[in-house]
Amino acid sequence: MHPTAELRSVKSDRLKGKRIVLGVTGSIAAVECVKLSRELIRHGADVIAVMTPEATRILGASAMEFATGNPVITELTGAVEHVSLCGDVPDRADLLLLSPCTANTLGKVVLAIDDTPVTTFATTAIGTGIPVMIVPAMHGTMYQHPVVQENLEKARGMGLEIVQPLLEESKAKMAPLDEIVGRVVQRLSDRALYGKKVLIVTGATQEPIDDMRVVTNVATGRSGIYLALEAHSHGAEVLLLVGKGVTGVPGHIRSEIFGTTADLVKNIEGLREVWGVPDMAIFSAAISDYSPVRKEGKLPSGEKGMVVKMERTPKVVEAFRREYPDAFLVGYKAEALSDREELLRRAYRRLTEVGMDLIVANDLKDVGEERNIVLLITPGKDAFEVDGRKEEIARFIMDKSLEMLRE
Repeated sequence: MHPTAELRSVKSDRLKGKRIVLGVTGSIAAVECVKLSRELIRHGADVIAVMTPEATRILGASAMEFATGNPVITELTGAVEHVSLCGDVPDRADLLLLSPCTANTLGKVVLAIDDTPVTTFATTAIGTGIPVMIVPAMHGTMYQHPVVQENLEKARGMGLEIVQPLLEESKAKMAPLDEIVGRVVQRLSDRALYGKKVLIVTGATQEPIDDMRVVTNVATGRSGIYLALEAHSHGAEVLLLVGKGVTGVPGHIRSEIFGTTADLVKNIEGLREVWGVPDMAIFSAAISDYSPVRKEGKLPSGEKGMVVKMERTPKVVEAFRREYPDAFLVGYKAEALSDREELLRRAYRRLTEVGMDLIVANDLKDVGEERNIVLLITPGKDAFEVDGRKEEIARFIMDKSLEMLRE
């Protein structure tokens, strides 16, 4: 058994059954292709590497065979590999991913010049209609060359997808791996949310006592991050509002940080001007119900005790529903209860009060670092219990939301 078998789908099965041809060209960023292949496999993909001669001077073909678990194509033979994988044949590849793609290869692709295995694969795939994704990587001055920019526009005009490079240190660096993988997942998904805007709110608010201290809630923000990834994988344009201190936010997901509950309400009310009207919103954040009456400066630390006066905070989800009455709205309800029926009653009451389309309820004792138990409740009082990892729960919530949207 090849070691890749142990990696397949350990992160998700979003790419299960998908065959991806990875075209590797002669950029120093080729060294990242071992990691890139492994990440694609971790989401279920079958990866086959095709390399230019210049790429093999940087990265050995044996390394890519180890990384993918498949023989590497470094030259075309009588087996007509480009046709068998990217031609108009049964069981052809689902995507040709050119990563990294040099300026040289980009120019050849848009002009249909076939003098390397990678460019021949590209011409064949484009002619067949197989999706082609290009991940540029080159020196900054090369990337800024007017003809290179023209070639990028030509590629877009031909229907090829470009993953923007990271412009820093005078270089156009290959995009981060999580962004590349995210774009691949999105391109090969059902695209059920393509053209839709999805807002995800996660993490916790922080309400200041004074200029030093805050009152907050326990929340890692992980559930919201997984929900954002799920929405993105279905083709949505995602905006992730995250509380201060949340880590692990994917670089390819647009995100903004919020502090207090009042700040979050302002963000919600200003969405229309800065981002647009959300088609869907999921509020998985731990939002404070009360805020201290703030004291200026720093309260003394030597006192034996302290009395903090609390006031009600604005209701964020209600504010969202008033502002965007047509959006599909998913809320969360957390309680410290051991009575399942009472949890269902309270969650359903909250759903009807706000006018939600779906609510996720959980008992705090069922919330763990990696696994949760939640109940999904619909306006029709259907309840679905899900016990699993946070990413599995996020997928179930998104699938149920899409199912309801189709009805």
